[in-house]
Amino acid sequence: MKKKWTTFDLTKMALLSALLSISSYITIPLPLSSIGLTAQTFVINLIALILTPTQAISTVLVWIFIGTCGLPVFSGGRGGFFVLAGPTGGYMFGFLLAVYLISLLKGRSICLKRYCLVTIGIGIPCIYLPGALFMYLQTSMNLKALVITAILPYIPMDIVKCIGASAISIPLQRALVKINTKK
Repeated sequence: MKKKWTTFDLTKMALLSALLSISSYITIPLPLSSIGLTAQTFVINLIALILTPTQAISTVLVWIFIGTCGLPVFSGGRGGFFVLAGPTGGYMFGFLLAVYLISLLKGRSICLKRYCLVTIGIGIPCIYLPGALFMYLQTSMNLKALVITAILPYIPMDIVKCIGASAISIPLQRALVKINTKK
């Protein structure tokens, strides 16, 4: 029997979807790439670590839906179907895969080491592979150029974002449990 989402669950999901939208505006352009460095992967990891797999994927689907409808919630304040269907759209599909698998594999108990391993070892490849594949299929880049522009520049900061999200998610989860039990 599936557990129904509570108002508290829906509020967490809505706030995290809003945070993902805001994180899309925090963009640092990189000189060798058409894709900027954003805070999105940090928030994707938070979503996965705080929510259940179904809640996490639903949260990201809502974000993708509102962005596809034209609201400027995608990287750099862009919106519309053309962004999802464009060369960087694969990263958004990667976000869906990453939040689901991270949330599924994070375990039931809070553990910083496991959180870091799952976000780095599962999350990063789940985001990069569909993102790079989409870009490869839609551009004339060769494999070397693709790796240099769509993967390598992002690895160091994404590892930092994974560790940061893992560390922040622990006290945040504990606080959310306390808030939810005070009803």
